[in-house]
Amino acid sequence: MPRWLQLLIAALTAAAVGAAIWGGMEIYDAMQEPDKCTDDIEKVGGECIGVSADGYDFETAEITDVAKAIAAENKRVEKQPHVTVAMMLPLQSDRPAVRRQIRSDLQGAYLGQRKANKGEGEPPKIQLALANPGRDYAHQKQVVDTLLDWSDSKDRKLRAVTGFNLSLDTTEAAVKRLTKHRVPILASRISGDRIANKDKADGAAKLKFPGLARIIPTNGDAAQALANFNGDRGRRNAKTVLVYDSREDSYVRSLADAFRSIKEEGPAGQAAIPFESPSIDEPGTTGNQFASIAHNICGSSADTVYFAGRTLHLRIFALKLAAMQCEKRRYTIISGSDAASLRQNMSLADWKGLRGTGGKPKVKVQYAAPAHPDAWKKELDKPENKDKPQFLEEPRVALEELKAERDAVRDKNISLGSVPNLEDSRTILVYDGLVTIGQALHQTQQGGPEDVPGLRDVGAQWPFLNSQRRVQGASGLICLTSSGNPYDKPAAIVELDPGTEGMGSLRYVGLGWPTGKEQPKDCVIPSSS
Repeated sequence: MPRWLQLLIAALTAAAVGAAIWGGMEIYDAMQEPDKCTDDIEKVGGECIGVSADGYDFETAEITDVAKAIAAENKRVEKQPHVTVAMMLPLQSDRPAVRRQIRSDLQGAYLGQRKANKGEGEPPKIQLALANPGRDYAHQKQVVDTLLDWSDSKDRKLRAVTGFNLSLDTTEAAVKRLTKHRVPILASRISGDRIANKDKADGAAKLKFPGLARIIPTNGDAAQALANFNGDRGRRNAKTVLVYDSREDSYVRSLADAFRSIKEEGPAGQAAIPFESPSIDEPGTTGNQFASIAHNICGSSADTVYFAGRTLHLRIFALKLAAMQCEKRRYTIISGSDAASLRQNMSLADWKGLRGTGGKPKVKVQYAAPAHPDAWKKELDKPENKDKPQFLEEPRVALEELKAERDAVRDKNISLGSVPNLEDSRTILVYDGLVTIGQALHQTQQGGPEDVPGLRDVGAQWPFLNSQRRVQGASGLICLTSSGNPYDKPAAIVELDPGTEGMGSLRYVGLGWPTGKEQPKDCVIPSSS
């Protein structure tokens, strides 16, 4: 046999054997069960992906106690007419600060669930499920599949999804698919303008996300509230500069657009300065970029910086700016709602860095928080509010009810992993979200107690939650437009103040209103909104 023929036969034989082995491996793999974290939760790329209402903590020790508390409340109401509400957000992280933030979210959800389930003869009750779509919502499709199955299930009776803490393209995809199937969504913590229905006069527009409601102002509204609150300092001019992340990120993009839309008055300031981060929670080379940006700002006349970026990068930028020796100048950085997480990420050395020398803070960070526990009392203490206006007094009462729920949990020795911290706004916002869903469910309920509301019926309630049906939220009055947006919801303007020594503080400085004036009496929304 010629040598070339021998080689050809050998090669064909090896290929055939390889194909057989590969095919056998594929068949073997197909027969194997996927990796599991628990019976119902799959392990995908090291993360526990899926939906659970049974107290599973998704391998995040910080939420073990609060997950068990939620499961106990689910058990308490299982014999009563009930529906399921899913809390969808990433539930695992390598960063301790993020894990604490997740705990704050779930503490708010549990306290809101308790509040919504109060009252005899007020069906349906809420069972709360935790839905983990993975980091950056990367596995949202798999979780949405499960939620859609639950919405059709007579046992699960999923009637709303809440949570949603990051304005990302993957988050938008999840919201779009759920609302396409008419699953109602109450977004308590996403501020990106893209994940919102546009308000049109008299509700004439076709909704991009049918059944979506939000209780947090968009970045556009928050930026306008900041500008209105700051007056002349809040206008773009020679004293201001925009620094923005060029990475594709819905929150960052909409925040930068919102800052650009603020009316420019007086001499033009320095051109906007971009930087590029690798991701939400990775610094990459941003420290080097910020050092160069700080030098450029130092050479301009700007003393106010609009920062469109995530918390991790905001912290690095603030420290780099504080390290500049710019003729003893002092700066205010203004940012969006994501900055509510900044204080939890600050070390003693960081506070010292922002403080600089000379006894006065070198850099302050101001942002429009969705809520702050000091807002209502401090506003009501002002002489001009001695008549206790409704838009302040009703939220004050709601905040006291939240605190009462927190105290009742403590008195019953129910552990939530820590005492809920209300200053970062997360617990308050998520609590308000569950209270809002509960009010919609109770208003929708018709017929006998076993006749739980349908999916479309719940989503159809959002436009009615205003005027006499307004929700008295601890974060402010929730008055939803026909498109499901909170009308003129106030922003709590707060400052991260380094002080003079030790750990700095988060200081409430006032309320900002997107329209420039307070909400109308009884939350009667004007026809032009």
